[in-house]
Amino acid sequence: MSDTEEFPLVQFMRDGFDPVGELGRIRAEHPVFPMEIPGGQTVYLVTRWEDVRGVLGDHERFSNDFAGVIGLGSNQEDPGGLGFRDPPEHTRLRKYLTPEFTMRRLRRLEPRIEAMVEEHLDRLEAKGAGGRPVDLVEEFALPLPSLVVCELLGVPYEERAGFVKISKDRFDFTAGPEASLQAINDAMAYLTDLVARERKNPGEGLLGQLLREHGDELDDRTLASMADGLLTGGHDTSTSMLALGSLWLLRNPEQAAKVREVDGYVNDVIEELLRYMTVVQVAFPRFARDDLELYGVPIKKGEMVLCSLTGANRDAALGKGVGDMDEVRPGRETAGPHMAFGHGIHRCIGAPLAQMEMRIAFPALLRRFPGLRVAGEVPFRELAIVYGVKELPVAW
Repeated sequence: MSDTEEFPLVQFMRDGFDPVGELGRIRAEHPVFPMEIPGGQTVYLVTRWEDVRGVLGDHERFSNDFAGVIGLGSNQEDPGGLGFRDPPEHTRLRKYLTPEFTMRRLRRLEPRIEAMVEEHLDRLEAKGAGGRPVDLVEEFALPLPSLVVCELLGVPYEERAGFVKISKDRFDFTAGPEASLQAINDAMAYLTDLVARERKNPGEGLLGQLLREHGDELDDRTLASMADGLLTGGHDTSTSMLALGSLWLLRNPEQAAKVREVDGYVNDVIEELLRYMTVVQVAFPRFARDDLELYGVPIKKGEMVLCSLTGANRDAALGKGVGDMDEVRPGRETAGPHMAFGHGIHRCIGAPLAQMEMRIAFPALLRRFPGLRVAGEVPFRELAIVYGVKELPVAW
């Protein structure tokens, strides 16, 4: 292996559920791995659990301000979202959202999520009548997270079908990048309009709550951007976890039986599947604020550091060297938290909601269809930032 790679792809590649072997070799031999990208710039890939934790937790030396670093002009779109902002702006915006994602606040969503899960299981049952194969992604894993975000934000019921379509289209790259970008613009236009309407008549959702409590401090564009960040962070990731988790459970019937029959066991399974799957393969890029040395490797001011969450979560150091980290062992003891939701001030704010979705969905699916099985080939995504399956045919 050379000291640099021509193009950084290894961190986006998988072999089924597992990262490709090359990522493990990089983790063992090159803790901070320089890679050349088109244009001759160097990006540094960090793969070990402790090192990834160190970089993600160090906002003093590393910046998330993508727009500022690459110098977007005033006429260009800021990528937006909390993930691309530094303190104090990140701190200011996150403080508005944090109370909305406490378990006390989220419990009000639990009955609605349970009802939505049952509604989609009804549809799944109808479509699969007579043993016909049904795509679990299309009929269950894909629409459910969008509807949960609708419920969270306070999207009116009569507008949810359109919002779900926008959500789906922005993550559908088969139609080309232009279609995806158009869907992103459509989402922002819709959310900006929704915020304006909520400002006049605040509802019971998150947007209405923020406007009642902090309406004078947040303009419409900022609120729409925050809502779009929740959609971006909570849709494709949850879809992938629901699909991949279901696939793993169907391939491991003893574990599926325990999830179906043992109250509370699903919590251990979810935490281990989050680590094992690591659907978000790399964290938001970090940029060196000044010239620095990272674990013995010199990095210049402005250079990009990519943290491989997949590499970190399969590192034997996370498992204290006990047991194979390429296996799923619910309830395993670890040296610290997994990196599936990131780490530090940018750790995913919606983590409790994602865990709630899975905690409700997996047992309900397995109890409704105890004979559920995979009914065809399962194509995995290729070169994906958010890993998953393209479809999951099932029958019972």
